[in-house]
Amino acid sequence: MCAKMAFQHQAGTAMECLSIPITLHKEPGLDTEGREVLKCGFKIGGGIDQDYRKSPQGYTDNGIYVTEVHDGSPAAKSGLRMHDKILQCNGYDFTMVTHKKAVDYIKKHPVLNLLVARKGVTST
Repeated sequence: MCAKMAFQHQAGTAMECLSIPITLHKEPGLDTEGREVLKCGFKIGGGIDQDYRKSPQGYTDNGIYVTEVHDGSPAAKSGLRMHDKILQCNGYDFTMVTHKKAVDYIKKHPVLNLLVARKGVTST
């Protein structure tokens, strides 16, 4: 029941599920234009402004999902996995955000304290 609630969640309603804490420390790197930036090594998809039915990954709600994790990246080292659903980032609720707001929030902080839901994980 818990896992189903996390992955078929209607934005704005209460949810009870197991959340996995992940702390990600970004590392210095260069962007495509050669500027120094802090890199986290993952990409996201989703958001309340997106149509999840058009998701190539087949997601079942408007949550923020990890769509890519780069090998050897801070995200990979922290234990973040593809298809994890981000519930919170540094205490900020990610179940009710647009895609752009989530990206901007992730970019803003050098350390990300994430709470994620993971399909198939019902206990720690």
